[in-house]
Amino acid sequence: MNLNYSHILTFRVRYSETDRMGYCYHGNYATYFELGRVEALRSLGVVYKVLEDEGILLPVVSISTQFKAPALYDDLLRLETRLVRAENCTLEFSYSLFNENNQVLTTASTVLVFQSLHNRKLMRIPENLRTIFAAYEIKS
Repeated sequence: MNLNYSHILTFRVRYSETDRMGYCYHGNYATYFELGRVEALRSLGVVYKVLEDEGILLPVVSISTQFKAPALYDDLLRLETRLVRAENCTLEFSYSLFNENNQVLTTASTVLVFQSLHNRKLMRIPENLRTIFAAYEIKS
């Protein structure tokens, strides 16, 4: 199902996240996307820790990032995380990262799969989560 759910998170680039040029190191962006994803799901009542306690894992199987402009030390960033698709055993998210001037710095997408902790096999999206996601389904 195609979905239309978004969540906004703001944070600053910390000194430890920058390189010698004062640019946010590219490897940190995946962490930012994870933070956005975890908090977006939490805002829907879906808590990663609870899923894991129930034997459900959500590994990332694909990430695509487009860097448009650098984030700099002490920049206040706004991360818009969108849950765009939930199908069979996968969740797809998209991300847009902005600076204080509303300039798009980075766009990205990730695909995650539902996996059983016990046997490491793929599993369908649990019914209780499908119900939550269905509230944001785009009807065509």
